[in-house]
Amino acid sequence: MSKFVTLSSGSSGNCSFIEHKGVKILIDAGFSGKKIEGLMEKVGEKASDLDAIFLTHEHNDHVQGAGVLSKRFNIPIYANAGTWKGFSKKAKRLKEENIKIFKTNEFLNFKSMDILPIAIHHDANEPCGYVFYLGNKKVTILSDTGLVDEKMAYEIKGSDVYYMEANHDLEALKIGPYPYNLKLRVMGNMGHLSNDQSAEALADALVGKEEYVFLSHLSDTNNTPELSRLTVDNYLTKMGLDTNKDIKLEVCERYEPSKIVEL
Repeated sequence: MSKFVTLSSGSSGNCSFIEHKGVKILIDAGFSGKKIEGLMEKVGEKASDLDAIFLTHEHNDHVQGAGVLSKRFNIPIYANAGTWKGFSKKAKRLKEENIKIFKTNEFLNFKSMDILPIAIHHDANEPCGYVFYLGNKKVTILSDTGLVDEKMAYEIKGSDVYYMEANHDLEALKIGPYPYNLKLRVMGNMGHLSNDQSAEALADALVGKEEYVFLSHLSDTNNTPELSRLTVDNYLTKMGLDTNKDIKLEVCERYEPSKIVEL
């Protein structure tokens, strides 16, 4: 059996959980260690049972609690060299054996999981998304990217679960309170996916089998859960995809776990 749940997701913090054949991991740890422990308890899990933490990049809303959890429960942390370069300044005195470095765009095997870290487009040292192969199931983690290029689109296509960024509504961002330079950063190719960009990427990736979509990393200033869901739902429907039948569309909660998916 495999299980996926987003423990919490938004511009203030991100953390997801995957289990496959008893192997339990976090993808990102963007809250305090104590907060993450509490979120895990809400879905019937314990941080002390984690086998690893996988990081997408070194920004604080993705790594805040990783070092604490690693030291508290002796958990290895996996990241590429660029992410480690940025993260090591925030998490000192980690055990050497818990520092695990992989190469982006190269498969790695972790216990029962085959994992492909894929290069993405964000203003971090070496950001990546992940495609997890869990037996005959496939889970995509794709957040904090300004665009979805052809290689990314190829690798994520046909997943059973998509954790997909839908950070902002473009018009809300343009007329919103952010300084001009920050607006340019968010909407740029090294920023974040808009609702429309997320919808387009999903329409290309979904194949019409039973698929779960979790819209993630929503801005609390330039987006709303309702607007994000409506934008993506309308576009997928326009493209002939049925979000009332085969495709299960959810918006991640900002401070609470999402629906648990068992595969």
